[in-house]
Amino acid sequence: MIVDLPDTTTSKISKKIMSLREQGGVIALGRVLTLVVVTKSGYEEEAIEAANEASREHPCRIIVLADAGVEGPDRLDAQIRVGGDAGASEVIVLRGRGHMAHESESLVAALLLPDAPIVAWWPHGAPESACETSIGRIAHRRITDSANEPDPRLALENIRATYKAGDTDLAWTRLTNWRMQLAAVFDQVDSDPVSAVAVEGASDSPSTLLLAAWLSLALEAPVTIVADPAGTGIRRVRLTRASGDVQLFRPGLSVAELTQPGQPAQRITLPRRSLKDCLAEELRRLDPDEVFGEVITMGLPLTSQRRVQTSAR
Repeated sequence: MIVDLPDTTTSKISKKIMSLREQGGVIALGRVLTLVVVTKSGYEEEAIEAANEASREHPCRIIVLADAGVEGPDRLDAQIRVGGDAGASEVIVLRGRGHMAHESESLVAALLLPDAPIVAWWPHGAPESACETSIGRIAHRRITDSANEPDPRLALENIRATYKAGDTDLAWTRLTNWRMQLAAVFDQVDSDPVSAVAVEGASDSPSTLLLAAWLSLALEAPVTIVADPAGTGIRRVRLTRASGDVQLFRPGLSVAELTQPGQPAQRITLPRRSLKDCLAEELRRLDPDEVFGEVITMGLPLTSQRRVQTSAR
């Protein structure tokens, strides 16, 4: 069910939600959090689709603030989606114009679930300092996506400079499977230390930078970033050891090959993660991601000191 409320107020929206609940119980109770999505008009549907899918694992109220432009008179148009149009959540889309276009706690305050954690997500147009925004100050977790920014490296540097516990970025979440596979490698090899690391990935991929930063901190070894201008995402990680190199190589989109000394090559499923999967993972935890905090604040500066090469494909 989709209910449109043109030229409205948050008080009227709240009353309409209560009315829908009383009429037919179409909105279930049992929500575990409020997800506030801050985006621009025209970009909201992709975010809503991902949030709806993630809500099947984490039932929540989704409030979307879609900036419809500062020009023109102040106006707030709303849409309430429930039932089959909202997954396991309830979706409230707020399209503000004029002064209403600006991200503001006052727009969402009356719509937040009582006594429930708040997660803020900027799928496009990450603020310079998420924790200092009106929505960021009330959120337990703040999620950005540097991969969608014009300059991903600058976006990561902004996170590093303004980092506060609770901040995270989906470029980091996309690395979960890579990190798990690389960590598992050390359960299979001897204690011979890693003397050098090479991370090959797309030149504009923030995940490449974060993986290099994580490995630099974890292994305390020099890391070289190998830029792959023709690729997308991460392609290869090579760990140099005296007893022989270990390499995890993903030439395509879903299958990687692990090679290590004295063992036959292993084919490993390593698919690119969907937006829904990444968002669902972030909604599983409402405590600060301490590893991300260390990587972004201490590991990322190390990547700027590393030599960058270009892949010869």
